[in-house]
Amino acid sequence: MSEYQYYEFQAIDRPLAKDELEQVRALSSRARISATHFVNEYQYGNFRGDERKLMERLYDAHLYFANWGSRRLMLRLPTTLLPARSAEPYCAEDALSCWTRKGHLLLDFSYEAEDGGEWDFETSFTLASFTTLRTELAGGDLRPLYLAWLSALTRWELEEDVDEDDYTSAIEPPVPAGLAHLTGPQQALADFLRIDPHLLTAAARAGGAAPSQAIDKDALAAWIHALPQREKDVLLLDAALGTTPQPGPALLARHRAASRGTAEPSTVTRRRSAAELLDAAHEVRSEHTRQQGQARAQSRRAGQRARESHLDRLAGNAEQAWQDIAHLIGQKQPGPYDAAVTLLKDLREVHDRAGTYEEFGRRLHDLRDQHRGKSALMRRFTDAGLTAR
Repeated sequence: MSEYQYYEFQAIDRPLAKDELEQVRALSSRARISATHFVNEYQYGNFRGDERKLMERLYDAHLYFANWGSRRLMLRLPTTLLPARSAEPYCAEDALSCWTRKGHLLLDFSYEAEDGGEWDFETSFTLASFTTLRTELAGGDLRPLYLAWLSALTRWELEEDVDEDDYTSAIEPPVPAGLAHLTGPQQALADFLRIDPHLLTAAARAGGAAPSQAIDKDALAAWIHALPQREKDVLLLDAALGTTPQPGPALLARHRAASRGTAEPSTVTRRRSAAELLDAAHEVRSEHTRQQGQARAQSRRAGQRARESHLDRLAGNAEQAWQDIAHLIGQKQPGPYDAAVTLLKDLREVHDRAGTYEEFGRRLHDLRDQHRGKSALMRRFTDAGLTAR
């Protein structure tokens, strides 16, 4: 069983300096490395670096996954965009942790496969699917954090030694609006963290529209115009020199906070217990199963009706069908042979329905006798059960 591990880092707010690049290159001789990117894959061995320290010092996003099921996504944002107090309520063991370092908040999303789970040799991810989450979080959209908490609850439900009272006493964190309409990166995160889709549907029933990311340019222009001149000069100088992260996300976050009159994101006020959510997820799952059963039954009935209609038409054109069979056999090719066999099976059913199977048997016998030298055709007849009774 071959191991596979994937590591990817990305510097978004600023590229790595020359000495920083040298430090990173010392960690791997086979990695694809640039001033903004690090990518390496391992079929054997392990990464020699410390992902946590690299994120604290150099990078803004990190992705890791292994074919035995382990997954990790780390994001780094300035605390001016997302303070730790906003993220901490969503932290849950084995799903999301956060800490601050030198003016940055680091978010560590993780998923560890259960012992004995099947290895996954097909699934792959790239960091590009998740980097936009930083922008969403910077804009006050905390849905990615709530998704991590749901991932923890998904795994918690599977544990066997949990007291029912624990589910009742555990209360969900503040519920961001818009869970019923996730963005593309948020849905990718939900899949990455293996969130039970029925649990997500149940959680989304708290309601609330998705937070708007639309920008009122006139209002933004007026707000920027009102900023102190000295502050704007510092922002422009830092942007020109690249000495600090680009000011755009920070300015937009400040503008949105000022427009709302508070830095707190829009959330649903009613908070449910873990037990309530799991019960609601069970109801969603049961309803989904019921609807699937109804859909399958309807599909079977529709198929039966279509089949009956086809046989009715064939019964009215039986002689033409026999001529078509002769024409198909005359082509002496595998495809037409298969089509002839299918048509013969349909004719057999037509004669069975009409109680005239003896006529079908006689004509089939004549057909087999006429073409007994065609071994490929005879083999198809035998495999399809087209023999005399």
